[in-house]
Amino acid sequence: MKEIDARGLACPAPVLHTKATLQEEKPAAVKVLVDNGASQQNVQRFLESQGFQTALKQQGSDYIIIGTCGSEPGEHAQASTVPEADVKKIMVLCATDRMGFGDDELGLKLMVNFLRTLKEMGSDLWRLVFVNNGVKLAIDGSEVLEDLKAYEKAGLKILVCGTCLNHFKLLDRKQVGETTNMLDIVTGAQLADKVISL
Repeated sequence: MKEIDARGLACPAPVLHTKATLQEEKPAAVKVLVDNGASQQNVQRFLESQGFQTALKQQGSDYIIIGTCGSEPGEHAQASTVPEADVKKIMVLCATDRMGFGDDELGLKLMVNFLRTLKEMGSDLWRLVFVNNGVKLAIDGSEVLEDLKAYEKAGLKILVCGTCLNHFKLLDRKQVGETTNMLDIVTGAQLADKVISL
């Protein structure tokens, strides 16, 4: 079993180290050590996207993710990330919980209205990504939480930055979406036909 010690590394380094190890050494099993919940979720989700079965243990403040290969590495990820030719893919990136500058109360109302109106994009809306202060829209108490849950239930992939959740100490309060990392965000932007940034 290949061991990867990614403790002390900032996002997305734990995922990048894991990815590089899988590509270079092609191990049948890996043991990845990380020291925060966001990295644990990101590494575990990445391994599962590569066809690995995962198990999680916690020792003190460290997380140990054990991955054993259940299919050909990359098989699942390749199938899920190849864009369909005739479907337009729009990624909306929210880096704040308010829209515009000048009046915070108005900015919050505008953002709430914007997110509630996104459904008008129909099937073109492909990813909804929250980073920086935008992650506050995906936690308990958010005015748009039920709307976001409805989007997710309908099949929209919502990604919430793990580094940002950790920074604001909100990881345990996230109620919707997948905890993600910069590698997923960059890959999503690359695959999207259009990125709308707020």
